[in-house]
Amino acid sequence: MDSRRVVITGLGAVSSIGIGAPAFFDALAAGTVGIRRIQAFDPSGFPCQIAGEVLNFATRDYVPKSYRKQTKVMSRDIELAIGAADTAIRDSGLVTKGVDETKETADSTRFAVHIGAGLICADLTELGQAVQHAVEDGKFSLARWGREGMNYLTPLWLLKYLPNMLSAHVTIIHDTQGPSNTITCADASSHLSIGESLRIIQRGAADIGLAGGAESKLNPMGLLRQCMLKRMTFSHNDDPASAVRPFDRARDGTAIGEGGGLVVLEELGHATKRNAKIYAEAAGFGASFSVSNLTDPEPDGRALAESISAALADAKMTADEIDLVVPHGTGIASHDLAEARGLHAALGRRAGEVPVWPILAQVGNTGAGSGGLAVVAAATAMSRGVVPAAVNCPKPDPACGLSIVTAPRTGNFRAALMTSYALGGQNAAVVIKKMV
Repeated sequence: MDSRRVVITGLGAVSSIGIGAPAFFDALAAGTVGIRRIQAFDPSGFPCQIAGEVLNFATRDYVPKSYRKQTKVMSRDIELAIGAADTAIRDSGLVTKGVDETKETADSTRFAVHIGAGLICADLTELGQAVQHAVEDGKFSLARWGREGMNYLTPLWLLKYLPNMLSAHVTIIHDTQGPSNTITCADASSHLSIGESLRIIQRGAADIGLAGGAESKLNPMGLLRQCMLKRMTFSHNDDPASAVRPFDRARDGTAIGEGGGLVVLEELGHATKRNAKIYAEAAGFGASFSVSNLTDPEPDGRALAESISAALADAKMTADEIDLVVPHGTGIASHDLAEARGLHAALGRRAGEVPVWPILAQVGNTGAGSGGLAVVAAATAMSRGVVPAAVNCPKPDPACGLSIVTAPRTGNFRAALMTSYALGGQNAAVVIKKMV
């Protein structure tokens, strides 16, 4: 028996260039760059002092009044997920308990949630005070930590930093009672989460799914780690708008960011019955695993190619039917080259022809949230019939051999491919297509 068809009916985004899918896409189209000098903490001691930071975002605007006290135990990652979830559900036209508890229309027992999460960094000021009271003779004492240090943490401290709390808060707010899970596979988390919701709806365990990811890499420990691994650009602190240059010959590293992208997936008959707006069909999903080391993707892109081929096979499509690629595209020279090789291995000659639209130059690497934002961008582009120009790629690297969108393109984009990879070895690809 054929699996049930699944469509995208809602798009949600929180990013450094806009909140909500329309604002996010309009900013992409305008060439707006949200990478700027870090304001969340003093970055002056770091060789990279810029990031894609979300400003003017208040979590209380995206939760019911009855739930606002809970925002005190939310990390930044949780807050971003809640904002993306609220904008996605409202965009879909579904009414959940979190939208209006008196007019709920969504069947909560048939509503699944899968949200990708990253490594959530504890607040260093809060943690530092506790650690200070666990020092004995100039050294950290585990025994004293248990006796005294932990007393300086709030009783609910841990609940701010557990990765599953992104999904937990969203499911509580919107009273979704279907299958729920968290995937923590770094930058591949969003695509893997979308694939999980897709499969659950296809096999009939739910009719609606909310999927994607959110992460904030904007913390001193996260920035320090990336700087020590030499993944950051160190040459654009005075010109952050031109810092991240995916697939460009002048690329020299990436910038961290924060954001979340979530989509509402829905069984086709369920969406049609309520006359929902359909952005695209979630046609195919593929995943693979292979790792040569823990700091860089495989140079030949072989494993990424396997995930792309699996997604195309799942969608029952060929490379010639793909009209748009939204890659991960971090702007790290070796990473971009490996991703390009994976695209060539999977798409063949089509890899050098199909429009490739990297978007991280405008928002920074948002980790677990990056894939969700890519799917939101692609679905909106297909719906509007326009792909904006890629930012900061005036001279595409011939070694990558990709057809970067250097000027806006209009037309009928029938299908889009989104790719992602995690440095732990996970790779994932999602294919969406127009309804026919």
